[in-house]
Amino acid sequence: MRYSILLLAFSSVAATCFPCFAASDGTPSIIIPRVKRPPKLSDFLNGVPREAEKVVTDFRQMDPGDGAPVSQPTKALLSYDDKNLYVAFIAKDDPKLIRARVAKRKQIVDDDRITINIDASHDHLHAYWFDVNPYAVQLDGITTDGYGDDFSWEGLWYTEAKITPDGYVVLITIPFKTLRFPNTPVQRWGIMLGRFINRNSEFSMWPYITRRKLPQFVGQFGHMDGLENISPGRNIQIIPYAMTSGSHYLDQTPGVPPHLVTEPNFRAGLDAKLVIKDALTLDATLNPDFSQVESDEPQVTVNQRYEVQFPEKRPFFMENASYFTTPQNLFFSRRIVDPEYGIRLTGKIGRWNLGVLASDDRAPGKSLSKADSGYGSRASDNVLSLQRDFFKDSHVRLFVTDTEFLGSFNRVASMDTRIHLKNNFFLVAQAVTSVSRDLTRRQTSGDAYYTQISHSDRKWQYNTTYTDRSPDFQAALGYIPRTNIREVKGRLGYKWWLDKKVLVNFGPAIIASGNWDRQGRLQDREVAAEWDMEFTHLTSIIYSHSQIFELYQNHEFSKSANYFIFNTGWYKWLAMQSSFANGTAVNYYPASGLAPFLGDSQEANVVLTIRPTPKLRLDETYIYSHLRAHSGWDLTGETPSIYNNHIARSKVNYQFTRQLSLRAIVDYNGVLPNESLVSLTRTKRMGYDVLLTYLLHPGTALYAGYTDIYQNLLFDPSKPPYLQLSRYPDFNTGRQVFVKLSYLFRY
Repeated sequence: MRYSILLLAFSSVAATCFPCFAASDGTPSIIIPRVKRPPKLSDFLNGVPREAEKVVTDFRQMDPGDGAPVSQPTKALLSYDDKNLYVAFIAKDDPKLIRARVAKRKQIVDDDRITINIDASHDHLHAYWFDVNPYAVQLDGITTDGYGDDFSWEGLWYTEAKITPDGYVVLITIPFKTLRFPNTPVQRWGIMLGRFINRNSEFSMWPYITRRKLPQFVGQFGHMDGLENISPGRNIQIIPYAMTSGSHYLDQTPGVPPHLVTEPNFRAGLDAKLVIKDALTLDATLNPDFSQVESDEPQVTVNQRYEVQFPEKRPFFMENASYFTTPQNLFFSRRIVDPEYGIRLTGKIGRWNLGVLASDDRAPGKSLSKADSGYGSRASDNVLSLQRDFFKDSHVRLFVTDTEFLGSFNRVASMDTRIHLKNNFFLVAQAVTSVSRDLTRRQTSGDAYYTQISHSDRKWQYNTTYTDRSPDFQAALGYIPRTNIREVKGRLGYKWWLDKKVLVNFGPAIIASGNWDRQGRLQDREVAAEWDMEFTHLTSIIYSHSQIFELYQNHEFSKSANYFIFNTGWYKWLAMQSSFANGTAVNYYPASGLAPFLGDSQEANVVLTIRPTPKLRLDETYIYSHLRAHSGWDLTGETPSIYNNHIARSKVNYQFTRQLSLRAIVDYNGVLPNESLVSLTRTKRMGYDVLLTYLLHPGTALYAGYTDIYQNLLFDPSKPPYLQLSRYPDFNTGRQVFVKLSYLFRY
């Protein structure tokens, strides 16, 4: 009944807003020619006559000058043949001012580059993007209006590039086999061609796309006609992989004295991909490759009230992850810890979008005692997403998750919608219900609701959300840090824009939120004022001040916070991201016998990126977190430290070629607590990580790695609990050497 009422309401709103979805007249369009000879990069370097390409030159800025001509002459030339789409860019510039380097695939976000975005289904919502820097390094993904960019998608396409005396030239070859589009004799696609000039903080495009119509981005694309009698053809991909490793680690199995274990390991498997009727992609795995080659970026995990979320890095879960994204995060793939198999079906048929995922997970069974009858059992995890697009950029979606283990289960069903209202306002709404049964057979149910109204243009930014979750709501496969809430959040901001100035834009914002439990008791309240300034050279400054009320374990706290963020890429060889915060914060985990109490807090985060040569990159990260008791918190009048947390990472990457790189990381994490005040243990951890990568293209890669972990422990087999804390992190608790090879066969 609940969902019938919700759907009726959605339909009524959609019908009311129907007039605002009519296709606009005058959308720019181009017709590209079919060629008999594939172009070469040299054709655009020396002016050798070719068959006619469609030439595009009218590039206009979205940033910083809304609608102003591109600051440097830019030309795109397009053509196609039976198998590929070809796009060449001739980008004029002073070579000394170009910001680019030889980097790993996808690590060129801060580089000057060109881009082509293709809406192959012509639904005005979804688009593939293909970015290339002046060294032919690739960055690709999928963008969806209203949801943003998905960097997880990886396609097989080809690039060439060369820096010239007056700029650079790029040639992109995109096989039709890489795209998904309707099987019709005549194609009409949406298209955007663009160029980033980062010293100017400039993004210019054809056709002219403006912030005044955001979040409609794909909806502003031009039309591309002329494509006839093309097809992705047969598209089968098979990626076998093999990994061999030797591990040395500290085994701390309960009931057994800690001991060092050395063991070899060999693992092999097969990932397969089949494209069905040019629309659906079926991914299946046999002993799938769920290994994680790259390490997580450091984060503060000390004294956090809620679980810290680390992003997914495993290839199977990353690809097409946008199909499983909902307003409230009902599927967080890292909940599936140790799967042996996985299968996924994703794609688009007409105005329907489908996502299905199924996997097992061995982790719950391994977490039980070996004496438990359920030891070794597996969880079954399943996700379904079925979305129907309507009008130009709106949709309604059914989303279901189910996880089961030894008779326990958690089942979640959701309906959500996104509707484009008049005057570029957007409504997002979601209703969710859950049913759960634990291992004791106790069954509970709960519900959750979410609504968002937003508007964004070049000057105004407005966003209001309402979240309502019952105490018994559970989403075991999702990331839902808090239940029993009724929370309202709002943000209103304004920007002034300055044309042809070092200062690009500036303006204030006001943020306010309030949160009550379902019994009506105030849980949190925050009011903040913010000031933003954006400059050229990828430089920005943000300052904010907040006044906060927080209820924690029936204790009321009044807090304040000041935040300062400074990011810059003023020099092309040096970039910095930094933040500093001070104020007051709660000691959420006080020592035994103490209640939670307020302290003075300081946090700092600095990341320096140094690029002394186009092939060498150094990243230095330092994160500092400190909490100190208030002055006069006890009769002595002292202000003792509660804890200090120091996190440091040094990372160096040398890119021999686009394909071959060597990366080394040194990590340090030290937690230095006052154990009389906080329930933390003094820990120090050092990590060393070396990785040699040869990445020919997505699916075909060779990795060789070495990892070494040391902690401040002292092993004494004669004295339980056998492990004692020491002063220095010089006890080896983990070491691994591995070689991993995968190869893409494409038919």
